[in-house]
Amino acid sequence: MTAEEWDAVRLSLAVASRSVLVSLLPAIGVAVLLSRGRFPGRSLLDALVHLPLVVPPVVVGWALLMLFGVRGPIGGPLQDWFGVRLVFTTDGAALATAVMSFPLIVRAVRLGLDGVDPGLEAAARTLGAGPLDRFLSVTLPLMSPGILAGAVTAFAAGLGEFGAVITFASNIPGETQTLPLAIYSATQSPGGEAAAARLAAISFALAITGLLLAEAVARRMNGLLGRGR
Repeated sequence: MTAEEWDAVRLSLAVASRSVLVSLLPAIGVAVLLSRGRFPGRSLLDALVHLPLVVPPVVVGWALLMLFGVRGPIGGPLQDWFGVRLVFTTDGAALATAVMSFPLIVRAVRLGLDGVDPGLEAAARTLGAGPLDRFLSVTLPLMSPGILAGAVTAFAAGLGEFGAVITFASNIPGETQTLPLAIYSATQSPGGEAAAARLAAISFALAITGLLLAEAVARRMNGLLGRGR
């Protein structure tokens, strides 16, 4: 493999990792809110959270470009006040990937939370545990399989994100050119079939590894918690 191809692999791993780190805590909070909260507009929030799953990724990238571009309502102040620019950067690629993978974490965490026995939380309440204590000592450990599985699944999905990244962060070698973008570039270059095949094989292997790891983590955590699958 060439240095440029290794750069694409490295960037893909870095972008996917950053995207999970950025979205994990907010996704947990939103999942708890959607699962346990009862408030007006809950269905609308649920729809908005899952919107990246059903709209074209290019639309998500365009929306990010409008919001976080150097003249956008968020990107402009970030650039002017803090000197932070997300568009056409590695951080921007991570942001686009985080937005696309956010619903995957929320769904996995909600499934884990829905599997928590309310009786255990009620028992903790009768013993004097407050809401935060109950969440940290009872709910969070029991929903941890969903959290870990969601994080690993989002990481695997982030490795393959294309549309939102190329629209918001562009296709800059060494900066935003992740594996999918490198494969696209190789297919557009004369004689690039061999490079595209190598990168596609690596992408396939990473995706399969991520999905198997997500399943193994979920099974292991359920086993530790005494819940068979």
